[in-house]
Amino acid sequence: MNPASKELSRDWLTPIDVLNRLIRTGHLAQDEADKFLSIPTGKEDKALHPLEQIVNAELHNLKTGKKFDLEKLTEWLAKESGQPYFHIDPLKIDTRGVASLMSFAYAQRHRILGVEIRPDHVVIASAEPFVSGWEENLRHVIRKDIRRVVANPADIARFTVEFYRLASSVDKAIGGQTTAASTIGNFEQLLELGNVANPDANDQHIINIVDWLLQYAFDQRASDIHIEPRREIGQVRFRIDGVLHNVYELPAQVSTAVVSRLKILSRINVAEKRKPQDGRIKTKNPDGLEIELRLSTLPTAFGEKLVMRVFDPEVLLRSFNDLGFGQEDNKRWNSMTRQPNGIILVTGPTGSGKTTTLYSTLKSLATPEVNVCTIEDPIEMVEPAFNQMQVQSNIGVDFASGVRALLRQDPDIIMVGEIRDLETAEMAIQAALTGHLVLSTLHTNDAPSAISRLLELGVPNYLVKATVLGVMAQRLVRILCPNCKQTSTITTEDWQTLIHPWKATMPDHTCVPVGCLECRNTGYRGRAGVYEILLMSEQVKEAVTADCDLDRIRKIALKEGMKTLRLSGAQKVANGMTTIDEVLRVTPSSQLSLE
Repeated sequence: MNPASKELSRDWLTPIDVLNRLIRTGHLAQDEADKFLSIPTGKEDKALHPLEQIVNAELHNLKTGKKFDLEKLTEWLAKESGQPYFHIDPLKIDTRGVASLMSFAYAQRHRILGVEIRPDHVVIASAEPFVSGWEENLRHVIRKDIRRVVANPADIARFTVEFYRLASSVDKAIGGQTTAASTIGNFEQLLELGNVANPDANDQHIINIVDWLLQYAFDQRASDIHIEPRREIGQVRFRIDGVLHNVYELPAQVSTAVVSRLKILSRINVAEKRKPQDGRIKTKNPDGLEIELRLSTLPTAFGEKLVMRVFDPEVLLRSFNDLGFGQEDNKRWNSMTRQPNGIILVTGPTGSGKTTTLYSTLKSLATPEVNVCTIEDPIEMVEPAFNQMQVQSNIGVDFASGVRALLRQDPDIIMVGEIRDLETAEMAIQAALTGHLVLSTLHTNDAPSAISRLLELGVPNYLVKATVLGVMAQRLVRILCPNCKQTSTITTEDWQTLIHPWKATMPDHTCVPVGCLECRNTGYRGRAGVYEILLMSEQVKEAVTADCDLDRIRKIALKEGMKTLRLSGAQKVANGMTTIDEVLRVTPSSQLSLE
């Protein structure tokens, strides 16, 4: 232990202990400390840890000139005590495991929390590094060595309650029965209903687990929640900034009950487990904003897999700059969307942000003077400014019949969720030819491929030339965390790998990910789009023939200012927004020869 720490009290920390040390280490002025001590301490403040009291008093750090931050103060306390600093990341903690180390009452009494379990020791977090009376008792009970770390007192207080509440709900939900999952022998047994060994979906403990799961997903900025059945457990995973993270392992029977609970909330047939189903839930996040959840179930070998897509209500409020559009992208996109009639296509794989782009575009176009109608499968976000219709194939309402119906609704702008077949394509073309602006999506790798895709569906080339205004392909790249990214040099070899076979000026430097608390040590926080926008100019239209050459269309489009997805990504690399590896990960390579 650091000898300097002997100047602090060997018992519970007090504000005076901390203030004296901050003054002696040159972090705090004496007059600020006196001012803090002269203010009467309320009952609520006394219940807080001294570090929290100092932060709430908005005292200033002499060395930085800024107000004290709780996380930085915790790091300082760890250094003063000679113990390692530890940031509690709930996604990396075995909640049930650490909750089993000690009782909730014991953890609260000593203000400690288990954060890691290793074969030969456990890691215990505390914000009271000089209190050690509990160590010997706990070491005797768990029969493992103890490694102490210092963590944020607010995190310890919060996660102690959350972890133990969740672990308690899971344990009470299974009622001590652990044999149900291990007796599963084949697929048919998974379809049995009314098994008394399984908890009820309306059980209060299951309700608590579901509530925690949803609120936790909102807190972690998850875009998707996966509940995946395995042989003996249910694996819960969150997709954050495009990458999946393991969150929790539920006992198999609890996982089944959680899925049933979510099916009830989304009004899906709970008894039907043999076929895929879709539903939706509307709830609120911790800030009180309404959140849309789209649910999809899928029967698998070990039970029903459930995926929930979380739709951020602020998506519709984002500008095109927020979505990742550059100045040139914005100009080209607006030149298409401001046309009175024609077809605009957005292409890309699932999860590439096509829906977000379309909704943001429609929101910008939906003035009181125009009638905006959509046909979707399913409706992903409900927006009062649109007239939204959902595909219902079970009663014969598909995209084609939906567009046919919408044409009789006096629309100005029509959004078709996806063009999947010739009939839908023909209806979209008919709408465009009769004076409507139509926006839709296709699944192709790049923008020029959308032209060949329409031709493959059976659309005559003269109708493609007459109606298509342009095509935009897009992908989502992770954006470097602004709080921790660092400037770095870039090699010619790396730059050429990114832009080959095109030419682009290499920047003097770029930025690399580092990792901090804000980005959960990933180095990235949030995502933005990279775009390839093809305008249907006269020259491009001339190249659209019954057996058109895509390479020729690409060359013409590039000469007229189209940037490929990789070049668009390279621009963001040059601006220090993302990395070469990230762009290479999500964008397709070009096979086009420039000769």
